[in-house]
Amino acid sequence: MDARTDPAQSCGVARTLQVLDGKWTTLIVRELLAGPLRFTQLRSALGDISAKTLTDRLRALEHQGILTRTIHAEVPPRVVYELTEQGRSLQVVLHAMLRWGRAHPA
Repeated sequence: MDARTDPAQSCGVARTLQVLDGKWTTLIVRELLAGPLRFTQLRSALGDISAKTLTDRLRALEHQGILTRTIHAEVPPRVVYELTEQGRSLQVVLHAMLRWGRAHPA
């Protein structure tokens, strides 16, 4: 499929939804907007996310170029997650979501 036949490639909204797939992915990006975090810090900040779900979402975001995973050679190894420039550019999207959510409470 190319951009003419794949809606995720031809539509900006579909592409954004492809990257921010699901509740946890968006919240992970939100947490990382404040700066680099370790796995346990992310998990604590997010609340009831399972380790498997967090791992899966982090891998997907890394694969999409939204974040980087840096392993520091220490005992035990320290792994830090940080948004890339592309990931940081999602701040405007999340800020718009924040404004909309505040203007339209449930």
